[in-house]
Amino acid sequence: MKTIQCECGHKNPFGTEICESCGKPLSNENSRELINMRYEGSAIRSQTYNKTFIDKIWNFFSSVKVGIGIIIVILIAAAIGTIFPQEMYIPPNVDPTTYYKQEYGTPGQIFYLLGFHNLYGSWWFLLLLAALGISLIIVSIDRGVPLYRALKHQRVTRHESFMKRQRLFAVSDHGISLEQVKKVLSGKRYRIKEDNGNILAEKNRFSRWGPYVNHTGLIIFLIGAMLRFFPGMYTDQTLWIREGETTAVPGTKTDEGQYYLKNHKFVMELYNKKDKQFSNALNQVGNEVPKNYQSNITLYHANPAQVVGADPELKKVKDAKIKVNEPLTFGDYALYQVDFKLNEFHRMNLKLEKKSTGKSFGEIKINLFNPKSAYDLGNGYKVKMVEYFPNFKLDEDGQPTTENSVPDNPAFVFKMFTPETPKGETAFIGIRKNVEAGNNKYKMTFSGLGTKNVSALTVKKDRTLPIIIVGGIIFMLGVVQGLYWNHRRIWIQQKNGQLWIAAHTNKNWFGLKKEMQAISEESGLVMPVDQSDEKSA
Repeated sequence: MKTIQCECGHKNPFGTEICESCGKPLSNENSRELINMRYEGSAIRSQTYNKTFIDKIWNFFSSVKVGIGIIIVILIAAAIGTIFPQEMYIPPNVDPTTYYKQEYGTPGQIFYLLGFHNLYGSWWFLLLLAALGISLIIVSIDRGVPLYRALKHQRVTRHESFMKRQRLFAVSDHGISLEQVKKVLSGKRYRIKEDNGNILAEKNRFSRWGPYVNHTGLIIFLIGAMLRFFPGMYTDQTLWIREGETTAVPGTKTDEGQYYLKNHKFVMELYNKKDKQFSNALNQVGNEVPKNYQSNITLYHANPAQVVGADPELKKVKDAKIKVNEPLTFGDYALYQVDFKLNEFHRMNLKLEKKSTGKSFGEIKINLFNPKSAYDLGNGYKVKMVEYFPNFKLDEDGQPTTENSVPDNPAFVFKMFTPETPKGETAFIGIRKNVEAGNNKYKMTFSGLGTKNVSALTVKKDRTLPIIIVGGIIFMLGVVQGLYWNHRRIWIQQKNGQLWIAAHTNKNWFGLKKEMQAISEESGLVMPVDQSDEKSA
């Protein structure tokens, strides 16, 4: 990479428009146009090199338009992801491959096939976030490093053409006290540098780094968001657990073991309509209003099993009552009470009877979550389960199927074997359904139903939250840093018995001109003229 040596002796990177040291324009030196002070005229790689494959990739990601385009695509994708519920919010124990089509038709199927059902965990959405992060990093390096070099190497004494081509410029007689000028500038919180009787007054240089602080905060924020999809960093899962059931807590398995939970009882308390404090409101609602619902549980921890397939050895951690807004916390995890289901079908009792006499030959008790394939009643009487539909319905072709694995509407196809019918008889049994295949001598009749309450708990763990918070704070600091302060510089140079005055700011020229007016009145300096007004005139 070539360098350009200025007459002052400073070697500038190829593509530099203004010498980093003395400020002399390195092209069109005799032009009267105002100097473009953006990035101090320093060499920007993306605007200088475009030959190699690396150059083209660098230039692509360093483009502000590309960065904005990526943000727009991310926002559009996030908006589309809200049209239908994400997979984590659909009913539990349903197959998402069929749920979206059944519930929302063809649009729902397209929604699922394109990965919008699990938007924030889809590979292409993570790729968009990574592309945005790469764009921010490259833009920051592409603009930030040259800007830092230019500001670091700037001299107090600047080239004549640099002074003349500043937006604010004036020439005054030398009959002015520079000590008074420095005193006034110091009172305005300017940092003063001197060289051979020339002055550079500068303040708020830190504001130039506001956008780069923004980028840093946003990059940290994106890293925190992407870390949520790494194992062990983030958990947000729902656990449906029935009374009396002990089950593993999802998302808590580590090399040190796993947590288990036993639900002893679900408790729901209602507001009493006889209570005068709430009676009027409850009568207007008309329905029963829950006052509290909670799960009485025991938390266990199990070390990794020494033998594959062996039952875990549970060690009690604590007993707890999980209420709404009163979670159970342990380690990095928290369990929240979020929902419940009362009187879910758990067990169904059926009797084998002879139709002609009504005599019963035994009762079978079917665990609706783990049914047996056959039930032996003794003395040659046996019932074999051919098919089981936990949540029975008919499909588009009129064939029996199940909507999901939750036994809200259980139905069975049985084959009944007796000494009188050794080849067996087939029957379809459901709630208020009893369909026989032919003229059967025996039938299955309903004899009882067992129910249990179910608690819905959300398991949460978030190690990325501190990273996201730090990123957000840094981002906001960058916003404040770049929004409320301006980088202002004033050059005062002695030339041929005169004082040349030039001033520049990266933004808010109205504020700078107002401040220069005050400095002029207090020190006697000539008020610089806004040469952009003269050019436009």
